[in-house]
Amino acid sequence: MYKYRIDLVNKYISDINLNEEIKSNLKGKNILVVGGAGAIGSNLIIALSEIIGDKGKVIVLDNLSSIKTNNPWNITPMQNIMFVEGDVRSDIDLKRVFKENINMVYHLAAFFANQNSVDYPEISADVDIIGHIKLLEYSRLANVEKFIYASSGCAIYGSYGKLPLKEDFISMHLTTPYQINKMAGEMYNNYYFHNYGTPIVNCRFFNSYGPGEIPGQYRNVIPNFIYWAMKGQSLPITGSGDETRDFTYVLDLVQGLLKASFYKEAIGENFNLASGKEISIRQMADLVNIATKNKSPIAFKPVRKWDTKKRLLACIDKAEKLIDYRPIGEFESGFNENVKWFSENWEIIDDLADFPPGLSSAVR
Repeated sequence: MYKYRIDLVNKYISDINLNEEIKSNLKGKNILVVGGAGAIGSNLIIALSEIIGDKGKVIVLDNLSSIKTNNPWNITPMQNIMFVEGDVRSDIDLKRVFKENINMVYHLAAFFANQNSVDYPEISADVDIIGHIKLLEYSRLANVEKFIYASSGCAIYGSYGKLPLKEDFISMHLTTPYQINKMAGEMYNNYYFHNYGTPIVNCRFFNSYGPGEIPGQYRNVIPNFIYWAMKGQSLPITGSGDETRDFTYVLDLVQGLLKASFYKEAIGENFNLASGKEISIRQMADLVNIATKNKSPIAFKPVRKWDTKKRLLACIDKAEKLIDYRPIGEFESGFNENVKWFSENWEIIDDLADFPPGLSSAVR
C-alpha cells in the first residue's frame, strides 16, 4: 500500500529535477506539518521525509477528521515521521509538537470545506481562525524559518474576478464561511509578517486531485465521483456541467510547497498554485465514467445557493517568477494515478467513505 505512493512521489521529485539547494536547505530540519494526514499533507510528508534525511524529523499534527478513523493509515510509516494525534486549537497539543524544536511549519489543516462551513459555521471559525492564530503565535515564539499556509484560490477570489485570476484581485463578496476564513487566515499571516516579522508564505491552492483523499460528504468532487462510479452509481453534477475548474495534481502542489520553503522572495507574498488550465465538470465526469467503466447516466442537480462560480482559472505567472513553480501534471495521467490508488486501497476507502444522511449534503 505504501510502496506505491513512495515510488510515485520519488519519481515526481526526480522528474522535476528539484534544485539541490532546496534539498540542502531542508536536510536535517524538524518540520511541522499540521494537517499532514489529508490528501496534500500525506504526499508532502513523503517528499519531506525523503529529503530531510536521518538527522531531521517530520512531525505531523492531525485530528484525523479527513480520514474518519483513529488509525492514521494515510500517513506513510517512515523512520523520520512522527505522528501526533491532536488539534490545532489545543494548547496542550501545540506545546507537545513545538517541543520538537520546530524549524519550519506547513499549515494545511482546515475545517474543510464550503458546505461543511455552511452547515457548521461556528466550528469552522473556531478551527480556521482561532486555531490559525494559535499556530501563528507558537510559530512566532519558536522563531520558525518559514510559516507556509495553505490558502485557497477557489475561496478568496469570490465569483466575479477576471480570468485568469491574479493575486492582486480582491473580492469582498465571499459566499461561505470557509471562503471568509481562508481570507482571514491570509490577513492574520500578513499581520504577523508586518508586526512581528514572522516569515509567512500564502499559497493559494486550486482544486486538487490525486492519490490520498478519501471520498465523503464534505470532500472534493473527483474522489467522490471516482467512488460513486466504482460502485456503478450516477454522478451528480450540480449545474449544466459546462462549469470549469482549474484541477491541480496534488504533487504539483507538493512541488510548490517545497519550493516555497526555500526562496526568500516568497516571504510575505501570496501566489497561486494551480495547473493554469480549465477543465469542465462534464469533461471530468465523462473521464471518470470511462476509467471506471461506469454505465450509469449523469444526474444533473440544482446548483447550490453558495456555488456561484461558473469558471475557475488561475494565473500562475507570479509563482513561476518567485519560486520557479513549474506544474508538470497532465490531467489524464494524474487522474489515472488517482483511480489506481482507489483500486489498490478499495477496501479501506469503501469502509471509510462518509456520506451520512441529512443536512445540506455537499453531494446532493
